[in-house]
Amino acid sequence: MKTPDFWYELVRRNRPLALSGLVFLALAVISLLLIPLDSRTVTGINPWIKPLKFDLSVAIYLWTLGWLLHELREKFPRSVRWISWGVLGCMAAEIICIKLQAARGVSSHFNIATPFDGLIFAVMGQFILLNTLLTAWATVLFWISSPRVEPAYLWGIRIGFLTFMLGSLVGVVMVRSMAHSVGVADGGAGLPLLNWSTAGGDLRAAHFVGMHALQLFPLAGWLMHRYRLSVGPFSPARLTVLFCIAYTVLSIAVFKRAMDGKPLVAKGDDSKFRIHNQNP
Repeated sequence: MKTPDFWYELVRRNRPLALSGLVFLALAVISLLLIPLDSRTVTGINPWIKPLKFDLSVAIYLWTLGWLLHELREKFPRSVRWISWGVLGCMAAEIICIKLQAARGVSSHFNIATPFDGLIFAVMGQFILLNTLLTAWATVLFWISSPRVEPAYLWGIRIGFLTFMLGSLVGVVMVRSMAHSVGVADGGAGLPLLNWSTAGGDLRAAHFVGMHALQLFPLAGWLMHRYRLSVGPFSPARLTVLFCIAYTVLSIAVFKRAMDGKPLVAKGDDSKFRIHNQNP
C-alpha cells in the first residue's frame, strides 16, 4: 500500500484520530524547531526534547488506535466513538501539560516542587488513568468479539493490547517511585534522544518496549498471514502467538533489568551518577 493510499484508508477508518495524529506530528515539528532556540536544560536535557518525544509517540498511538478500532466499528460503533474521542481528549490534555511545563523550564513528570507543579502532575496522572481505562475497554471488546479479520492479525491485536497494558503499568511503578531511574538520579548520562540512563536502570525502556507492542504485534500477525508463514504444525496464527509471547517475555526481562538498577545499554564510566546506598 502506497503512502497516499494508507493515509486515505486511515482517514476512512477513523477520521478524528487520523487528523488529530497529523496535528500532533505538526506539534513535533514545532518542538524540534524550538530546541536550538532554547539554551535551558531540564534534568540535563533541552526542555523541548521531552515534548518532541511525546508528540511523536502520541501521533503514532492515535493512528494505531484509529486503524485498529475500525475492526470493532461494525459491532460496537458507540464504543468506538467514545474510546476515540476519549483518548484524543486525554492525549490533548497530557501534551498541553507537558508543553506548559517545558515553556516554564521545569520538569513535567514527578515534579511536586510547588503546589502548581503538583497540580499539573496530578492532572496528567488523572488523564493517563482515564486513557488506560479506555484502552482496557478496547482490549476487552477485542477479546469478547471476533472481528472479521485474519486469525493471525486478530491474535496480534489481542495480545498487542494486553502487552500494551503491561507496558502502561510500568508507568505506575515510576509514579510510585517518583522517578524513572533506578539506582541513579534522573537526568544523568543517557542514550541520544531517548535519554535512557546508561549508568543505572531506566524504567522508560520497559515502558517503551511494552507499549509499542500495540504496533508491532498486529503488524507481525498481518505479515504472518500475508506471506503464509508456517513451520510444521504452527500456522500463521500460532506463529504470531509465539512471537507475541516471546516479545512479552523480553519486555518483562527489560523491566527486571531496570528494577535491578542495570542500564539497557551501558556507555563508558558513569559511576559518578550512581546513587550510593548509605546503609551498611
